[in-house]
Amino acid sequence: MHNPTQAASPDMNALPWSPAGQVLALYQRVAKEPAPRRVTQVQAVAHYGLVGDKHALPHSPRQLLLADVATYQDFRLPEAALRENMLIDFSAADLASGTLLRIGAEVVLWITFHCEPCSLLERRCPGTLKAIGQRRGVLARVVRGGVVQQGDAICTAASGMHAISGDWQARVLWVAQSVPAGQHISYRLLAEMAGVASGYCRAFPKVLARLAPEVASRVHSAASAQPGPTWNGAELFDTSGHIGAAAPASHSRT
Repeated sequence: MHNPTQAASPDMNALPWSPAGQVLALYQRVAKEPAPRRVTQVQAVAHYGLVGDKHALPHSPRQLLLADVATYQDFRLPEAALRENMLIDFSAADLASGTLLRIGAEVVLWITFHCEPCSLLERRCPGTLKAIGQRRGVLARVVRGGVVQQGDAICTAASGMHAISGDWQARVLWVAQSVPAGQHISYRLLAEMAGVASGYCRAFPKVLARLAPEVASRVHSAASAQPGPTWNGAELFDTSGHIGAAAPASHSRT
């Protein structure tokens, strides 16, 4: 885990931040608790996520979920029905992958991709999937840590961070193709890096069959461990050299 009170990056401070809105509510999704826990503040840790949240994982592109209040108002949803970490007062749908968000004076998030509603969400709040369509919200990683508080101002900025595909199969292929020759990862780690639930692992053989055999062989099930070092995937989410760079044309990595 990285120090959440790390010094501010000169590159991030120099970005042309534009006011966007504010944090209306904060939630932690605590393991084994049926509903998100509302809090007034939360500690964000760079390259890890929110302290106490079950989705805080160093290799994940979905460390926290942001939803907007308009979705709740349009569909008359009960509080925290979308199971977000942060409720905002502006459109989450307008936040493109690669965008940076500054929360308060310290915390910086990297928007990774839009969150696809899942069957678990429907089971917990019947009718939600049909109602909201693709408006669940956006996922993000923590780039700079600190304390997030209810009422904090939010600013946005473009950056040189690449966009990440919203299609889960494209993300699986992107991760698999990124594994260097001579190294390997497990299905479980591939799922974490691609931002999919572990239940998707059973579909990996079919998806990975699209790759050249020597590339696909770098990914293995837990039952077929291979010799050689395990790839840690650090470069997938490396922000050095990107923060503060001119933003490229929007694209998806596959």
